[in-house]
Amino acid sequence: MNFFVVSLKRNLFTIVFIIFLISLLMFSENNIQAAKSGLILWSTKVLPCLFPFFVATELLCRTNLAYNLGKLLNTPIKKFFNVPGESFLAIFLGIISGYPVGAKVVCNLKKNKIISKIEAERLIAFTNNSGPLFILGTIGIVMLNNKKIGTILLISHIVSALLVGYFFSFWKKDKLDINFKEICFSSNLTPIKLSNIGEILGDSIKNAITSLLSICGYIVLFSVILSILNSSGIINIISSIIFNLSRIPENVSNSSITSFIELTNGLNLLSLIYINYPLITVLLISFFLGFGGFCVLLQVYSIISKENISIKPYVLGKVLQGLFSVIITFIMI
Repeated sequence: MNFFVVSLKRNLFTIVFIIFLISLLMFSENNIQAAKSGLILWSTKVLPCLFPFFVATELLCRTNLAYNLGKLLNTPIKKFFNVPGESFLAIFLGIISGYPVGAKVVCNLKKNKIISKIEAERLIAFTNNSGPLFILGTIGIVMLNNKKIGTILLISHIVSALLVGYFFSFWKKDKLDINFKEICFSSNLTPIKLSNIGEILGDSIKNAITSLLSICGYIVLFSVILSILNSSGIINIISSIIFNLSRIPENVSNSSITSFIELTNGLNLLSLIYINYPLITVLLISFFLGFGGFCVLLQVYSIISKENISIKPYVLGKVLQGLFSVIITFIMI
């Protein structure tokens, strides 16, 4: 028995990938349609809102604005979030840019020895967020057709992220990194000077497209995974169990399960039941915007694992942000 358990653990991913490959063949027709739907969703509701913003963010990173503001705001940032002033770059871009820009900036700060591993863990808990254009444009205007609700969702999202940042200022407060020496605000994060606007604009567009293609890949992949789960009846079985236990309507639980797995597809499904369940739909959207979904979690993990940053504070922080966001949204509505 013990040998079987050990063997199963060693070959778990192999077994999962084989099952995934078999499922691709068994439900090929539905999977192809799901991949197409994922591409359409990305191209019509994600790309138009995020592409100009990603380019603008890339251009902003080439200036010294965030760097200088970080130095000026060192005292309040140190007191409130317990991280160096230059962390303002991650906080600011993490709020205005969308997933997974915050994680990338945090890793860059740690790589350049501007922050320690513990400070990186504090930052990763609250600096990876949905962008304002996604919440206002994609969710508020395109999906819900309600700009006011979009504004409420944005405010609750930002405020809850900052609250999580404050709570995580106590994360491992009494513990010091053995291999980290205090570094003054310096050199390591010196912004690139604007020398050739054409070259810089081209690089910004290229980086924005790369980020958006990565998002596209995750959306399409998880659209196919969701298709397999639907075709095999797994989601319906889970929804039925939830209905029998709590009497939550199956279309609400279906949309929630989908949102937990992949944010954009799930929020799109939640928006379809907005007319029938307006309050619970908005609260669920608020929670999942804060939480981010399993797809986003994997994106972040693939980035921070390269710098040996723990995923635990990120997961805990996103759960807290989702809960805080629900409370704030309910109060504002």
